[in-house]
Amino acid sequence: MAKDLNKELIIDGLRMDGRLTDQLRDVKMEIGTVSSASGSAYVSFGHTTAIASVQGPRSLFPKFLQNSQTGILRVRYNMLPFSVSDRKSPGPDRRSTELSKVIRKSLEPAVILDDFPKATIDGFIEMIEADGSTRVTGINALSLALAHAGIPMKDLVAACSVGKINNTLILDLNGLEDNNSESDVAVAMMPNKNLITLLQMDGMLTKEEFMKLLNTAKDACGKIYEMQKMALLEKYKGEEQ
Repeated sequence: MAKDLNKELIIDGLRMDGRLTDQLRDVKMEIGTVSSASGSAYVSFGHTTAIASVQGPRSLFPKFLQNSQTGILRVRYNMLPFSVSDRKSPGPDRRSTELSKVIRKSLEPAVILDDFPKATIDGFIEMIEADGSTRVTGINALSLALAHAGIPMKDLVAACSVGKINNTLILDLNGLEDNNSESDVAVAMMPNKNLITLLQMDGMLTKEEFMKLLNTAKDACGKIYEMQKMALLEKYKGEEQ
């Protein structure tokens, strides 16, 4: 889709969905949504919704794929046909393959795979609604699903998007903003360790704009991290009662 950089998406300081420039969409998180999985989570940012599930750790076959020193993390990202207004063709495509790899790379630094030699941990992300920022929503969901599965982790991974529209810096791009942005940046990090695990940018920014957006993203990831911890706490509090 061609970008229309002249489209007015911010009027009197408000975006088309009524948010301020530095405001997240409504965020919902739920743990344990897939009963047959080792761990699972539901995460939505506005009308972008992901369901993530984890299977494993389990023995990896065929055996020639095994690593005797460590386990491996495999991730499959998938957008369901009804997740967008124009029906998406079912099955994997180039973009989903690319995002599967991107999401895996963003989570690998947090997962202690050395505890599971010759094993695999399989993560699955199903986007049931897609209205911008799908990769970061998927990262947040799969991070929670890994924790719910009891996979040892150095920290949770929290993620968000930032960008620039109408020469204005914004947080958490929706689909309209993403399609018409001058630049968009996806950021994932381990907030407790202050380590960035994903930094992807499309478009152009000045150094000053980039640093301001990066700091905005880090602050937002800190807030999302607290939501993740609260979702896990609520889940286990409910099981104790």
